[in-house]
Amino acid sequence: MNKVVPQGNGNGRAAAGTKAHPEGEGTQACVTLTNRTGFLCHDQRICVPASTVCDGFHTCPHGEDEDESLCRDVPQTLPSFLVARCGDPAAWIYSDQKCDGTNNCGDCSDELSPVTTCPPCGPGWWRCLPTVFQYCGCVPRALCQDGTQHCSDWSDEYTCLRP
Repeated sequence: MNKVVPQGNGNGRAAAGTKAHPEGEGTQACVTLTNRTGFLCHDQRICVPASTVCDGFHTCPHGEDEDESLCRDVPQTLPSFLVARCGDPAAWIYSDQKCDGTNNCGDCSDELSPVTTCPPCGPGWWRCLPTVFQYCGCVPRALCQDGTQHCSDWSDEYTCLRP
């Protein structure tokens, strides 16, 4: 669970991204403390990750993240800010799973162009062409120099340094 930082502090983690959406009365987007799309609970203070909505567990204090109106026909009944489409138009993921370094769509469309424009690998990742399809353009640095090839050019074993 993530609390929304008060609006206007300028650090990019605030509720400044919070806005009402016409899809559902009272349904609002927010930005989690990890800078991901979230669902703003009715208390207007707690921002839960998008992927926790309709997961069978009440994450919001009053359980609104599991409300029947949201969860009866997922993803059609979810607000659009919670859903990201994959390269296959029939496939979808939660919006907070986009650009997370993991191949959630199965075809890397959630991590690579032309469907998605993700920032370069973050500090905990190594950019390469992975041999394991779980990853798309980056592999976790924790896998560097572990004795197993994860990059097609072996750079994870010979160039990348573990954190």
